[in-house]
Amino acid sequence: MEKVTEIFGTMAFDERVMKAMLSEKVYKSLKRTIDKGEPLDTTVADAVAEAMKEWAVERGATHYTHWFQPMTGVTAEKHDSFISPAPDGRVIMEFSGKELIKGEPDASSFPSGGLRATFEARGYTAWDPTSYAFVKDGTLYIPTAFCSYGGEALDKKVPLLRSMDALNVQALRILKLFGTDASCVKTSVGPEQEYFLIPKELYDKREDLVMTGRTLFGAPAPKGQEMDDHYFGSIKPRVAEYMADLDRELWKLGILAKTKHNEVAPSQHELAPIYKTTNVAADHNQLTMEIMKRVAARHGLVCLLHEKPFKGVNGSGKHNNWSISTDKGENLLSPGKEPHDNVRFLLFLVAVIKAVDEYQDLLRLSVATAGNDHRLGANEAPPAVISVFLGDEIQSVLDSIENDAPYDSRKQSMMDLGARVLPSLRKDTTDRNRTSPFAFTGNKFEFRALGSSNSISCANIHLNAAVAESLRQFADVLEKADDFDHAVHHLIRETIKEHKRIIFNGNGYDDSWLEEAKKRGLSNYRTTVDCMPHICDSKNVEMLTRHGIFTEAEIYSRRDIMLENYVKTVNIEALTMIDMAKTQILPAVSAYAAKQAEGIVSVRKAVPEARCAYETRIVDRLSALSDEIDGAVADLTEREKEMSGISDIVAQSECVRDSLIPAMDRLRAFADEAETMTAKEYWPFPTYDKLLFGV
Repeated sequence: MEKVTEIFGTMAFDERVMKAMLSEKVYKSLKRTIDKGEPLDTTVADAVAEAMKEWAVERGATHYTHWFQPMTGVTAEKHDSFISPAPDGRVIMEFSGKELIKGEPDASSFPSGGLRATFEARGYTAWDPTSYAFVKDGTLYIPTAFCSYGGEALDKKVPLLRSMDALNVQALRILKLFGTDASCVKTSVGPEQEYFLIPKELYDKREDLVMTGRTLFGAPAPKGQEMDDHYFGSIKPRVAEYMADLDRELWKLGILAKTKHNEVAPSQHELAPIYKTTNVAADHNQLTMEIMKRVAARHGLVCLLHEKPFKGVNGSGKHNNWSISTDKGENLLSPGKEPHDNVRFLLFLVAVIKAVDEYQDLLRLSVATAGNDHRLGANEAPPAVISVFLGDEIQSVLDSIENDAPYDSRKQSMMDLGARVLPSLRKDTTDRNRTSPFAFTGNKFEFRALGSSNSISCANIHLNAAVAESLRQFADVLEKADDFDHAVHHLIRETIKEHKRIIFNGNGYDDSWLEEAKKRGLSNYRTTVDCMPHICDSKNVEMLTRHGIFTEAEIYSRRDIMLENYVKTVNIEALTMIDMAKTQILPAVSAYAAKQAEGIVSVRKAVPEARCAYETRIVDRLSALSDEIDGAVADLTEREKEMSGISDIVAQSECVRDSLIPAMDRLRAFADEAETMTAKEYWPFPTYDKLLFGV
């Protein structure tokens, strides 16, 4: 049996490999870039490239690829072999520093949001040395950034790295005032990944799952998640085998997969990794999602990452656990034993609170997709209103500061469970709140609004940027202060007073919270269409450009790209619904109604006085539903044509929200009712009971 310690990182060009294969000078130079964010010394590239190539070839690699993350939502790669011709007709394996540092994929067909015309094809990829290269399927994968010929960011990595740099600069200004010995500040993330597993043979029979990743039709199963028996329940053997296989594949690539368990809905599960530096965590999460799907196929399963693949049961999120640390290993969001006296912690804490309040629109739009619109605000996900949960202890500290009153320290107590054989447990000073979209959980914040298929880059770009802006404003004030201690305490107190509206420690699922949030002046952007245009608000453009996260042109391009993605996603769903209704559902309903009608004729021929009330009711209602479905298909078809004829992307997305989606909902309602009245052997595709309980 393989030992984890023996297989972990065997397919990653990590620090152990670098140290063994690079000269001390090259290794130290590369380490300064990785650990401290120093500019890459390109003179070391040839040595690193040669070592990478030798290491990769030993692991069966014949090709290399610059692996990048365009604005498609998935990763991209172009493979080139290591071979070069030798004079005697043979080939040799070569890989240069130039090839390592720079690639030139065709950029014309990737989304650019108007940054470049289709004929402007040249694009560049640039090696990200802070994210380890790895070998997969006979290819050396090199994590890279992606930009246009004009230098515009065409991906999610470039602005993510920019946001990390911005936060680093501003955080170091603050730490210098505290006398903290640090040369670099980085954010770290641990993204919890939720997903569904269903049998592939059932998946293949559902056109909607194949085309869109979610069920566009489907009546509720007799049993869903009402019994709460799946959550943390015993893992089924087939799923356990999948999870074990998945862990092995991730561990080989150096991905710190840590936790696995059943989630709330039937067939829903979760995987959680250990924290990594944010850009590395983003790379690893993209790779994790790909590996999850590939491993599922080996086991005759399909991994669904859509935020809401099944109506009526929990959707899937991706909890973004975010923290800030120095290169000395200090977590700047750790309260310590005496949080009320930990001024540095309190300053960073209120900086985050201020950032979330002032840029709640950016945080909301950073998680906005057509899929996540179905999930946010449902009973298993936080609402679309962004708020901060702090818990009793930290809230008490802030209250005492705001009111200039003594702090009543809440020490941890022991829990006696009443059975002598059980150990006493140390009770935390505060509970958790899983209904909050942005919750403080001890030494980090958990941003729970991300959807399961989302790249974590977008959320962390805006979170890093917003916090950097808070720290910039704080540093501007404190650097001019004559009395630092007085100034920092005054700044903390005033920040609490100004931004306490964003703090909510109650039940985010309660409808009364939405009314309360409205009174507080908090935004409630229910859909992608409601929030995405706000990235172009003047305050957001000013902040994002000030810190160099985006240029103004890049900001507008992001708005257009995300709205185009929204429109295309829903349009594909609408066309799929039309096709399924016309070619599968209507024929099935008509066939079953005809069968019942034949039965009525046959029975009455044998027994003229027979009422045939059941059969007559079925035929009557199914006939009416057939007409309703047919009419709804015609209506949806017309609305889809109307939407497709709109040229302005904002207006087009509004048409999708206001016209297309309501028509889709109407068609589904009729079809789902028809499903409940049609014999299972007539229904053309697997129903929810099979999909949710088929593994």
